Amino acid sequence: MALDTVDATDQLLGEDDIPPVHEVNAGGTSPFLLTSDHHGRVLPRVLGDLGVAESELVRHIAWDIGIAGVAERLAKMLDAHLIAQRYSRLVIDCNRPPAAVSSIPVISEATAVPRNQGISEGERAARRREIFEPYHHRINAAIDRRVHDKRPTVLVSLHSFTPVYAGVARPWHIGALYHRDTVLPQLLLKHLRVESDLVVGDNKPYAVSDLTDYTIPVHGEARGLINTGIEIRQDLIADQSGQQQWAERLARIFVEIEVELKAEGLV
Repeated sequence: MALDTVDATDQLLGEDDIPPVHEVNAGGTSPFLLTSDHHGRVLPRVLGDLGVAESELVRHIAWDIGIAGVAERLAKMLDAHLIAQRYSRLVIDCNRPPAAVSSIPVISEATAVPRNQGISEGERAARRREIFEPYHHRINAAIDRRVHDKRPTVLVSLHSFTPVYAGVARPWHIGALYHRDTVLPQLLLKHLRVESDLVVGDNKPYAVSDLTDYTIPVHGEARGLINTGIEIRQDLIADQSGQQQWAERLARIFVEIEVELKAEGLV
């Protein structure tokens, strides 16, 4: 396993590295703006493999397994704009406040990340500047444009979760996550609970907070947008068939929710 070094004065991303931001359907007309913080698991070339085995880099510690396929299909079905982040959360977690210890993890679940240990403030700043900030600046700019154009915006942050964490099985198929704003989460929970085959989590397996989350608190709550987080269990969306089925299910539900939001004058 390579443990390459990077000079704090150098750029993190080189000419051979892909841009951090991935977009689908930027001209979409839906009020729903979709985000995917852990969409990819790419590593900057200069960081090698972070000292982590490939068998670990394909696990949930590196990305949200299956959510890319769901998010991209859902964007097309809803005619919604999707903004996603391509780099692994092990490089920098784009849904953590930069000051959080878990922003650049030295251990994830039980897996050590040697390349993240003892890194300089300069390198931390480079990871923020070249991966974290472009992603969140793009979300912010998209919201600014929609506000300028007087287009309604409903933020949906898409994630997936591992079926077993630290040896504990999780029974939920899907969860609606929220903090201060409960309008959309409650509508989503209502529709999900009608689906007789689902075990639905209310702020489970996680709850949103200012200390552990970034996208919803900063782009949703601070900007006064109706918002929700969604977590889908990874074994349900690990293949294309599951991703298609869940995208279809969520598209159907969000079409119904849009009607309800319009009836309440919220979009």
